[in-house]
Amino acid sequence: MKKDNVELWDSRELGASEDHVGAVSLDFNIEIDDSLGLQAISIRLQKDLLKNLKSIASYYDVGYQPMIRDLLNRFADSEIKKILRDQLRKIEKERQSRPQDTTAPVDEFMSDMQKRA
Repeated sequence: MKKDNVELWDSRELGASEDHVGAVSLDFNIEIDDSLGLQAISIRLQKDLLKNLKSIASYYDVGYQPMIRDLLNRFADSEIKKILRDQLRKIEKERQSRPQDTTAPVDEFMSDMQKRA
C-alpha cells in the first residue's frame, strides 16, 4: 500500500534530498516576509534561555523561532488588554468623581466596555 503525500513528506521520503534544496533570491525572501508581515530582528539572549527555549520547542515538535513569535504575541496581547483595563478603571474613577450629569447612551457604552475588559 502506497503512503499518501503527507506521510511521505512527514517521513522525509519526499523533499529531504539535496536535489530539492535551493536558495531563494533576496527579492523573493523580502516578498515572503512582506506578505507575512514579518521583519527580521537581532536580539541577544542568555545562552541558557535560548537552550531552554529550543528544548521546549523540540518537546512540542515546533521550531523555536515560531514558538518565540507565538510567545511574544501572547505576551503582547495580554499586556495590551491589561493596559486597556487599567485605562478603563482610571476613566471610571474620573467619571465617578464628577457630578452625575450623564446620559443613558454614555452609561450603556461604559457598561459594555467594562464587561468586555
